[in-house]
Amino acid sequence: MKVLVSGASVGGPVLAYWLGRHGFDVTVVERAPAPRKGGQAIDIRGAALTVVERMGVLEQVRALRTTMRGMSMVDGDGNEIMRSEEATLSGGRFDSPDIEIMRDDLNRVLMEATNARYVYGDSIATLGDDGAVTFEGGWSERYDYVIGADGLHSNVRRLAFGPERQFLYHLGTYVSIYTADNFLGLDHWQTWFNAGEAGGALFSDRDPAEMRVNLGFRAGVIDYDHRDVEQQKRLIQEHCSEVWQAPRLLEAMWKADDFYFDAMAQVKMEHWTKGRVALVGDAGYCASPLSGQGTSLALVGAYVLAQELGTEPEGAFERYERRMRPFVEANQALAHENPGQGASPESIQRAANSITLT
Repeated sequence: MKVLVSGASVGGPVLAYWLGRHGFDVTVVERAPAPRKGGQAIDIRGAALTVVERMGVLEQVRALRTTMRGMSMVDGDGNEIMRSEEATLSGGRFDSPDIEIMRDDLNRVLMEATNARYVYGDSIATLGDDGAVTFEGGWSERYDYVIGADGLHSNVRRLAFGPERQFLYHLGTYVSIYTADNFLGLDHWQTWFNAGEAGGALFSDRDPAEMRVNLGFRAGVIDYDHRDVEQQKRLIQEHCSEVWQAPRLLEAMWKADDFYFDAMAQVKMEHWTKGRVALVGDAGYCASPLSGQGTSLALVGAYVLAQELGTEPEGAFERYERRMRPFVEANQALAHENPGQGASPESIQRAANSITLT
């Protein structure tokens, strides 16, 4: 059976791996011209660790985990007001079994584990009820299943279910991330700061010459083009000009070629499947970075969907939705538990283990 997966970040390669193990012929199409570089530190927790282990890449992932020594918070003048050498805001406690890893490192490991066909620089143009797909590149093909693993602004979701405004629930925050020269000399360290409605974090890891920059701000719904990087950079320039180290951080932002920006938002849908189409990860049930569980949801969702399709295609979508719904709801709730501060470690672990993988 032929399966088309849209999106080559986390959920897409995991789907490709497990569907391939079940004997499916898998093609992954990705709008970006090459594997995306950059991105934030992401977490693998609970049931998601089981998925990575069963793929045989757990030790590779552990070897690439971030190796933070700690974190600090500074005031507007850069004076330290808090520090911890036991945990970080992004990754939790250092003695936890959870794995914090940079998004591009995880993506590389997952892709190398698959044996699927990857098509870059292209996207789905039309999607028929009979599995007929035409591509923006001008070619066409017919598939037994089409899976959207293409993120918050899913093209597959739009084509199969309707405009994204029906499903997106904004959480009042916008965030960006990009790579900059490590002009502060951070050494396996995170530094967090706030300035009114704006703030951010800087962190370094394996390469001492670089640091990842997070800048964000709180605001109501903003009408912007999620593909217009210049417009997004102007929004960060406008809202983050008063944060600590703003001149140097914003100068680096305009030079960055791995800049990412988006709203903190959740996707809520009554169903993630329709006909031959299914959604996985952020495309169907984005929990937002505020939950800390987006990556784990994508890993587990891809595994469960592939398992159900591989076991018995008849009724697979219904079983996938039934198994995943409680897990999704538990993890989406984390973003609302303690706004501005984050959910408790106990809540995060409870949600991360709220599904049993057979």
